[in-house]
Amino acid sequence: MKDFTVLALSGAYSTSVAATIDILRAASLLAPRMHLPRPTWRVVSTSGRSVPLSGGMHIEAAALPGRLRTEAKQATTWVVPGLGIDDANAIAARLAHEDARQAARAVATHAASGGHVAASCSAVFLLQAAGLLAQRRVTTSWWLAAELQRLEPRCIVDADRMVCADDHVSTAGAAFAQTDLMLHLLRRRFGVALADAVSRVLLIDGRQAQARFVVPAMLSNGNALVGRLVARIESALPHPPSVQALADEFAMSQRTLSRHVREATGKSTLALVQSVRLNRARMLIESSRMSVEQVAEQVGYEDATALRRLMRKRAGVTPSQYRTAGEAP
Repeated sequence: MKDFTVLALSGAYSTSVAATIDILRAASLLAPRMHLPRPTWRVVSTSGRSVPLSGGMHIEAAALPGRLRTEAKQATTWVVPGLGIDDANAIAARLAHEDARQAARAVATHAASGGHVAASCSAVFLLQAAGLLAQRRVTTSWWLAAELQRLEPRCIVDADRMVCADDHVSTAGAAFAQTDLMLHLLRRRFGVALADAVSRVLLIDGRQAQARFVVPAMLSNGNALVGRLVARIESALPHPPSVQALADEFAMSQRTLSRHVREATGKSTLALVQSVRLNRARMLIESSRMSVEQVAEQVGYEDATALRRLMRKRAGVTPSQYRTAGEAP
């Protein structure tokens, strides 16, 4: 039985699929040098033949496996790369296709036998369709988080995280978080040494949070109210309005405003304000020679300590790391 079963659906994000295979291939080459077992894998599809991916690429795949013994099912981790969808409105239509329905049933059967499942980006919605997210902490692409929370209110969508592991279910953020997901799966199954070796050889920098990449304007997902809120907060810096002031300005109660913001973004109104401030701070740090103290002043903090604390909490990085990233050639 293979260690990993990669389930590729038609239209899947080609980079996400390729990253999965390349990381496993690198691990297989490095493992013998470290006196570790080689990871093994297979690629499957609902059709059992070549699968068309995004960008006109294809990957050969075997058919979905039939009935297996429970212990054999448990031995393999099923991995579903991103579905190639970046629009929340298109997810339901994609999951309604017969191949997605068949894939969801197969994943649900595997999980029911005690097997591990993992997905990133829009593929996390396939796990939701399979009924695997209830009562779990999960993540997905940060701009799709609100839709996932709407579809499965019984789970906790932690969109700030790059990877969430909850028992037998592992989820990851946007499409390139597939690399973080694969390193996590290698680490869990084959140990830290092999995962770190793959990371060094492929120059993959392990990341803990998506928050540093969030663009507040994109959080609105087309919601006009949230778009206006973001614009209002941005224009007010370095003196951001309070949540009460925003509610008054938009002629609604704090509770109603919070409900609208959470439905559209998955965040509270205060978290939206913080995202705008953090994004402005990131831009100033990366594009100017302002000191951290000066940047803090520009986004409305009395001292740099509060800004540093927010960056560590929300983005998992320090101001100096932002600046280093901005100066990279």
